[in-house]
Amino acid sequence: MIEAVTDHNASTTDIIDELTWRGLIQQSTDLDALRREADGGPVTLYCGFDPTGPSLHAGHLVPLLTLKRFQLAGHRPIVLAGGATGMIGDPRDVGERTMNSADTVADWAQRIRSQLERFVSFDGGNAAIVENNMNWTGQLSAIDFLRDLGKHFSVNVMLARETVKRRLESDGMSYTEFSYMLLQANDYLQLRRTHGCTLQVGGSDQWGNIIAGVELNRRVDGEHVHAMTVPLVTSSDGKKFGKSTGGGSLWLDPEMTSPYAWYQYFVNTADADVIRYLRWFTFLGREELAELEAEVAERPQARVAQRRLAAEMTTLVHGAANTAAVELASQALFGKGELRDLDEATLAAALSEASVAQVAPGEPSTIVDLLVASGLCDSKGAAKRTVKEGGAYVNNTKIGAEDWVPQSEDLLHGQWLVIRRGKRNFAGIQVQSA
Repeated sequence: MIEAVTDHNASTTDIIDELTWRGLIQQSTDLDALRREADGGPVTLYCGFDPTGPSLHAGHLVPLLTLKRFQLAGHRPIVLAGGATGMIGDPRDVGERTMNSADTVADWAQRIRSQLERFVSFDGGNAAIVENNMNWTGQLSAIDFLRDLGKHFSVNVMLARETVKRRLESDGMSYTEFSYMLLQANDYLQLRRTHGCTLQVGGSDQWGNIIAGVELNRRVDGEHVHAMTVPLVTSSDGKKFGKSTGGGSLWLDPEMTSPYAWYQYFVNTADADVIRYLRWFTFLGREELAELEAEVAERPQARVAQRRLAAEMTTLVHGAANTAAVELASQALFGKGELRDLDEATLAAALSEASVAQVAPGEPSTIVDLLVASGLCDSKGAAKRTVKEGGAYVNNTKIGAEDWVPQSEDLLHGQWLVIRRGKRNFAGIQVQSA
């Protein structure tokens, strides 16, 4: 269960000012008009998340936490799982999305809905609402879609969208993807009619779709509503945010990205990015962020800001207990903690971030063999030199004899050995059962 996060400043701070100093407003309609509306009472806002995979990933957190910031400031968030729009897929810059089966999308929508529910509160006068756009889109006939929605959209305007232009210049675009904008615009119309929703937020790549919803509300019902986007997250060197060391996405589901891997991603954040990430992804106040920024400037090697970011992010997504476990693992793997205190799941996840060699019972397994099998030494000669020079460790215990062989009591959780060469290089050995 995700731990509750409290922002002690949000309830007394103008939400527009709060988002502005954090650098979280990329594009917007009239901010002054939105501020006046927010000052006049709670605003209902929404953000949609399509189930294009079985889990949300790190890139979804900026808009999702923006909903949380609005709620902490007294406003009411709607989290929308795109059970219908997920069947179509928002047009990408390159290539058509894979059409997943209805059963797959429905399953993913349910899984994502459960994740969305963990980031907002369902208590109090501004309790969050969870919706699925399949509830209204699934009942929409083709005739109604064309007559009631399609007639309000100019093809010329739709063709002018940057994503559409790029796709038409390269591999083209199907009518299915081309019509996605209409479905998302209708979501805004339905949520305004049903829940009084007057603000949609999303990533900056959604600006065209969000504005389409603003226009649809005006044209169909004569109602004025608001739009706001948050920045898409990239690192200072232009790389896409949220890609793990293995190249895959950084998922919120702990079965897909372990808490240890999640923590390590953020603790390795570049100095040039860490303060920006702290502003965007955490609820720390200005004074504390200023102190952390000074730490980065004065003592970058201490990585104080990175450790705080990693701890905040892991607690946010995986809970305080998992944060404590991965921090202990990070210390223990480098000889600064007790490996036997680690639970097996955390130990296995931590070792998988390095390398794991499997050893069958009966195979040669002296410390020299293990150093070579683990990849820490490229030959038995090199392994022997490591042992002789005092650089070989098993479970943080220095091994001084080349013929040392692990005993059953040395195995962590009955199957694991942590092999280390020197201070920084470690690997895992998994001893298979007979």
